[in-house]
Amino acid sequence: MKEEKFSSLEELYKSLLPALKTKKSEMKREKMLISEIEIWSYFCKNIWPIKNALTLGEMVNDILNTDNFEIYSNRR
Repeated sequence: MKEEKFSSLEELYKSLLPALKTKKSEMKREKMLISEIEIWSYFCKNIWPIKNALTLGEMVNDILNTDNFEIYSNRR
């Protein structure tokens, strides 16, 4: 399995955008209005700094499986 490397945070963000959009839509159905950037910021500040050697798949899994209220109530 090939390990993906990203040359910038912007490149990583673009790769994660489909998952971020899916989470945003899911949260919108629950009346939680939030942007992709706010969801991204939540993970960058609260979840991913405490993990090591994350794969793109693990990041997508985090986005799709983290409780919506947890993200919404801790957005900045």
